[in-house]
Amino acid sequence: MSFFGEAGQSKNLPLEMLEYMPGLIDSGTGDRLLAKFIRDTPWKQTVQKMWEKEYLTPRLTAWYGDVGTDYSVSGQIANPLPWTDELLMIKAMVEPRAGIKFNSVLLNYYRDGNDSVAWHSDKESILGKWPVIASVSFGQVRSFDIRNKLDHKEHYSVRLEHGSLLMMKAGLQEAFEHRIAKSTRPMKARVNLTFRVVMS
Repeated sequence: MSFFGEAGQSKNLPLEMLEYMPGLIDSGTGDRLLAKFIRDTPWKQTVQKMWEKEYLTPRLTAWYGDVGTDYSVSGQIANPLPWTDELLMIKAMVEPRAGIKFNSVLLNYYRDGNDSVAWHSDKESILGKWPVIASVSFGQVRSFDIRNKLDHKEHYSVRLEHGSLLMMKAGLQEAFEHRIAKSTRPMKARVNLTFRVVMS
């Protein structure tokens, strides 16, 4: 269950580190993209090891990018799949807003409310010291929770709407961690694209 409210965005979001832009992609186009991603992406469910036990990651993933942008997804090295026309189209839409040329993207498929991602920050050395990540969401609205690593009383929540863009700016991964919590309410499918720069 999310700690935070379901209605609207939190007030006083740290805009120097986080910017939410609804309506990057219109609803009709978003519907078509969501259906295509679900149908055509070669999704994988990885295994994570925690406390000497192995668990299936509660979501499906796929990694795309330039040649050489190998990346660890849930502790397993993923060689990138080649860019699709749809991914390149969305990449071209987010790059001017980010001011960055991305070379890779991680796709996450949340099939229902049981799928989630636990508290974490994207601080892998392969992403550089101050990573910028552009997150595009399709389908079911889910709550994106963030909290200060040193003071959990400082927390925020953003409802990631169909066709929206969330910019995670430089500094966010160092100071905050984030999650998509499980939900006891019925949830439809959601696909999330997180564009990144992997250092060679």
